[in-house]
Amino acid sequence: MAASVFCCFSWCRDGGAGHIPLKEMPAVHLDTQRMGTDVVIVKNGRRICGTGGCLANAPLHQNKSYFEFKIQSTGIWGIGVATQKANLNQIPLGRDVHSLVMRNDGALYYNNEEKNRLPANNLPQEGDVVGITYDHVELNVYLNGKNMHCPASGIRGTVYPVVYGKSEIFKLFHIKESIFIAVLFCEVCF
Repeated sequence: MAASVFCCFSWCRDGGAGHIPLKEMPAVHLDTQRMGTDVVIVKNGRRICGTGGCLANAPLHQNKSYFEFKIQSTGIWGIGVATQKANLNQIPLGRDVHSLVMRNDGALYYNNEEKNRLPANNLPQEGDVVGITYDHVELNVYLNGKNMHCPASGIRGTVYPVVYGKSEIFKLFHIKESIFIAVLFCEVCF
């Protein structure tokens, strides 16, 4: 018995017979091919300026995906998921079947219907981190790591992280470097 256990450890140490190395995940950034016409992307796809929305360059393929945004200043903004058919010039998003977003007032919208709402005493403020989980059925919101227990659903198909904002004076939205296991960390400055 001891010999078979030692053999197993030896197999694990040597990488095993069918060892498959993990592939490097693609760099996640804002996609200049999927943005509103009044949006400008700078800093190698890490910042968005202007008025409108932008999708990330990679869809959410995993059964459970997570990405987060840091709110840098208050204003009109929204974050969530959207298909490639979303109209990124028409804000706020959440007006049709192509986007499911949480708006700056804490309401979650899909197909022009309020699906849920954050508790009034837990609205995102400047400096807060808003996390989004999505499992291809339900979107959940986290505020500074705490589940807000306000799920929303409805959107179907291949979806991407999306952010939008309205900025007449070109404030910024910023993505920080991160790992993408469907993880996107952004700072919203609208």
